[in-house]
Amino acid sequence: MENKETNNRQDINSEMDYDYYAEAEETLSEPLKLKLEKIKRLSEKGVTLYAENYKKNTSVSQLKEKYSNLAPGEKSDEIYRIAGRLMIFRVHGKAAFCDLKDSDDKIQLYLNIKNIGEEKYNSFLDLDIGDWVGIEGNVFVTHKGELSINVAQYCLLSKSIRIMPEKWHGLKDVELRYRQRYLDFIVNPEVKKVFLVRIKVVEAIREFLNSHGFLEVETPMLQSIPGGATARPFTTHHNALDMQLYLRIAPELYLKRLIIGGFEKVYEINRNFRNEGISHKHNPEFTMVEFYQSFADYNDMMDLTQEMFKFIALKSLGSLSFTYKENEVSFDGSWEKISMIDSIEKYGGLKVSFDMSVEDLKKIAKEHGIEVDPRFKKGKIINEIFEKTVEQHLIQPTFIKDYPIEISPLARKHPKNPELTERFELFIGGDEVANAFSELIDPKDQISRFKQQASSTDEEERQTGKIDFDFIKALEYGMPPAGGEGIGVDRLVMILTDSKSIRDVILFPLLRLEKE
Repeated sequence: MENKETNNRQDINSEMDYDYYAEAEETLSEPLKLKLEKIKRLSEKGVTLYAENYKKNTSVSQLKEKYSNLAPGEKSDEIYRIAGRLMIFRVHGKAAFCDLKDSDDKIQLYLNIKNIGEEKYNSFLDLDIGDWVGIEGNVFVTHKGELSINVAQYCLLSKSIRIMPEKWHGLKDVELRYRQRYLDFIVNPEVKKVFLVRIKVVEAIREFLNSHGFLEVETPMLQSIPGGATARPFTTHHNALDMQLYLRIAPELYLKRLIIGGFEKVYEINRNFRNEGISHKHNPEFTMVEFYQSFADYNDMMDLTQEMFKFIALKSLGSLSFTYKENEVSFDGSWEKISMIDSIEKYGGLKVSFDMSVEDLKKIAKEHGIEVDPRFKKGKIINEIFEKTVEQHLIQPTFIKDYPIEISPLARKHPKNPELTERFELFIGGDEVANAFSELIDPKDQISRFKQQASSTDEEERQTGKIDFDFIKALEYGMPPAGGEGIGVDRLVMILTDSKSIRDVILFPLLRLEKE
């Protein structure tokens, strides 16, 4: 087909060399060899394999919406220009059907040798599944009731060289799906829907926080001291300054500096990096939203969180109810708020307290098959018991509050128990998805906590317990009472889309290097 988009372009087909495939791969499959030979023939004929541009005037979803009431046998005389990827061919003698898939949806193409001529018809049949094409034609509905385009003109926009897979075959190809995510989107439309939900979730977070007076900010990803969480950091070196730097594990200490500086409400949708293991809930690079509010505490954060999650669910799913791990979850109504100690008794059937000795707590853990590090003190033992006996029961949204001070170095002490802090975590479907607390604003108490971390027997605590003296200095200028929170965006999307792995909701998760 001749068209104005393909005129006046530099013809580079004669310069293209496909021998590099033989160099890159020891053996080429027979179908790929045949396809490369066909592409070479097309190139020698002067066929333009890669167009410079194509001006379309509609999309598949727009056509389906506009002609949803068209009856079988009816047609529209208006000519449309549409573009997409060819997916399925069905040839019936002098007529052919083909599916065209664009970014939104797919539609059937119909070609008849009488309408476009034998030469163009045969040239179209020489195209392959996976090729990008531009199509001109009118819309009609087949006698079987399928909306279709009667093709009058077409042009090749981009030649697909690789053989397009028909479909993925179960879990054995999961690694390949993650590695070649672009193919995953092409052959598994439901995967794309997950990421469309993710996009809506992030948009909803911004909309909600902006509407509540929060200001979006950006803080450093390269930090001289890793802080704001307990995790093993990634390290790097800045040559010009000759100094070691860390990829941030959390933006917390910088966001608090802004609160000290007079910003009343701030948030950041950020990428964090933790040099730890990979699991269905952990990826070394992940997304969080952290927000801080002056003149608030962890009770205010619970109320705000419940309101936010309901807003996010309605915006991204259109519903407050959904399925996760074969359980029906509802964001409707008021959510349970219960202390960690009380939850262990309610859900685990065990009575523990800080009045017990370390030996007694270790004994309870051992009796229930819970292994604890011999160096653990009361707070860590109680937390270990909680994780093993309670978390899996927290299906409906539940705020677990009042965490041990031993595992909460940045949270304010609980006024009724110095062993605890005003901290909560939100659990949904048995997974922790948010962490918040009344912020510690006493510089003397904060430096004491930092020192305890720095002298810890736990390597991760020592690495992230380096004392940030600049932050202490900032606290000494005075920080107003504040509440702060971090929400794992990836985990929230997992829950809302019923995804089994965090890698299902990250476009390009970290993978081992592919074997050559």
